[in-house]
Amino acid sequence: MAVNARKVAIIGCGFVGSSTAFALMQSGLFSEIVMLDADRKKAEGEALDISHGVPFSQPCEIYAGDYDDIADSAIIIVTAGAAQKPGETRLDLIKKNVGIFKSIIPEIAKRNFKGILLIVANPVDVLTYAAKQLSGLPDSHVFGSGTVLDSARLRFNLSEHLGVDPRSVHAFIIGEHGDSEFAAWSSANVSGVEISRFCEMRGFYHDHDQAKANISEEVKNAAYDIISKKRATYYGIAMSAKRICEAIIRDEKSILPVSSIQHGRFGLTDVALSIPVIVGKDGIENEIPFALNDDELKKLRDSAETLKNTIKSCDLSLDD
Repeated sequence: MAVNARKVAIIGCGFVGSSTAFALMQSGLFSEIVMLDADRKKAEGEALDISHGVPFSQPCEIYAGDYDDIADSAIIIVTAGAAQKPGETRLDLIKKNVGIFKSIIPEIAKRNFKGILLIVANPVDVLTYAAKQLSGLPDSHVFGSGTVLDSARLRFNLSEHLGVDPRSVHAFIIGEHGDSEFAAWSSANVSGVEISRFCEMRGFYHDHDQAKANISEEVKNAAYDIISKKRATYYGIAMSAKRICEAIIRDEKSILPVSSIQHGRFGLTDVALSIPVIVGKDGIENEIPFALNDDELKKLRDSAETLKNTIKSCDLSLDD
């Protein structure tokens, strides 16, 4: 079945899935959005509600469907997953969501899907790894939202600190989308000006390291802070998913820190985590010569080891 470049599917119609559909409706990237959920009526309701905004945007057919309806999609975005409950460990949640993926991904694979599989559900790195195993798709066609949102939070916080447009800030959070993530400060800059030097330009002459540490912690804890205030995060990640879709559909060759399977880069193998890559119509098209200092390299390898240990604790075999 030929891929329809103007069609996207979203599996999971909770806060993240429906917010993503809303952002994509407004973007004009697609002429067809299919929404799937274990609760069919939930998918129907969200599709109908979002459709009522189409007269204020661009023509787009938005409807609830099933797996047969999404086989020719250019991109399938998977946001489905259980939320962590009180008293439930992170590992409990991972095992539960891997189980959910074992029911979703094979249904996609059996329909000979040829498009891009974008994983947004958490923990995104472990689920990206699982999706690759379960789908049989090329590595370049299976990746996660990774630290795209974390990097946006870093750019936003730096822009607030420095009093500059966040679009002029170039900085990445890499590694796990989680507690072992970190800012790659050695490559961070504001329109080519190294961060510490730019701080001095803006009148900050002391405690650069402490300021960086504070900003990094704010980024790492941003989701916890939002969840404590409103119980869930969804607008930021929806915009991140939209940004990734733009790079794919427009073949932008954008450099984004998506979560992808590693094959030896920085000595990392058999794990999915975020390092900047070029993203275009064929998914992940190229790695880039992203430089890390010795401290950052150690943090990246530690982050990878954390993820590998998590993967080992889960049953990611193809058998149920």
